[in-house]
Amino acid sequence: MQTEARVGVVVEGGQRSLNTGNHGGGSPRTFTTSTSQPKQSLQQQPQIGTVSQLLAGGIAGAVSKTCTAPLARLTILFQVQGMHSDVATMTKPCIWREASRIVSEEGFRAFWRGNLVTIAHRLPYSSVSFYAYERYKHLVQSIPGLEGHRENVTADVCVRLLAGGLAGVTAASATYPLDLVRTRLAAQTNVIYYKGITHAIRTICREEGCFGLYKGLGATLLGVGPSIAISFSVYETLRSSWHLRRPQDSTVLVSLACGSLSGIASSTATFPLDLVRRRMQLEGAGGRARVYKTGLFGTFEHIMRSEGLRGLYRGILPEYYKVVPSVGIVFMTYEMMKILLSSPVD
Repeated sequence: MQTEARVGVVVEGGQRSLNTGNHGGGSPRTFTTSTSQPKQSLQQQPQIGTVSQLLAGGIAGAVSKTCTAPLARLTILFQVQGMHSDVATMTKPCIWREASRIVSEEGFRAFWRGNLVTIAHRLPYSSVSFYAYERYKHLVQSIPGLEGHRENVTADVCVRLLAGGLAGVTAASATYPLDLVRTRLAAQTNVIYYKGITHAIRTICREEGCFGLYKGLGATLLGVGPSIAISFSVYETLRSSWHLRRPQDSTVLVSLACGSLSGIASSTATFPLDLVRRRMQLEGAGGRARVYKTGLFGTFEHIMRSEGLRGLYRGILPEYYKVVPSVGIVFMTYEMMKILLSSPVD
């Protein structure tokens, strides 16, 4: 599953804890249960509608993605090392060495290669997931025995997790071609085969067929549930424990800290799936021969056999470096957008 989805779960969980039940913007997976807050604090929170929430969440995500794009591209470049190279001759991934190579060979702007399609992907992904979450939540609530789930905290959490997982699967499937194009653009180094979003889509459809736009979708969908469950459970556990020990601490500080740690936990657990997804997305790119011909689990086996367990975590370091600023930037930008878009509440 995309990193943005993992961070989105965490950040918007923090938004729910701040707004005590007000739906966070951007993505629907705001599973955090409400906590009691003083009435004065509630009244000070800007109130915005659904469209404004989507806009605020989309802009916050776009700003965060743009600011962390250099680290995101480094992650992708490290993840795909070994596909067409002799593993025995590969050097240990080094962020500084690879960053220096990009600057000297491709130019400084190359750090943002593929970022435009990332931004283009953000708003439709947020819109689809936001709408799908509400629809799935109502559908799950209609299941016999769950009508009164709000009276039961455990049932309420299960409803939100299930609806969030289904919404994540729906949104990822609907916008997946843009995610694949982003990977192929970002993975290009000295030889430019795809010249932009439109050219990439046309070329892939012509050379690989329309199904070529969905390579690696299985790995993405397989990672949706674990990513959401880990982010939510770690975030809730840390936040509850923190409030019990230090109830006087700032809610914003607690949300940022717990959000960052849960993002790191989620990234660690699901990174192998993310790496496999990236490599499958690049199968046949630029007319190259296929490397992995046995599907998702065959790709896992091939990487383990040729590169070992460490091969499944190639590029994890820049991913870690990206989590904390991503959470902070989304959080702050979303709050600023809420203030700008909010209407005066009488």
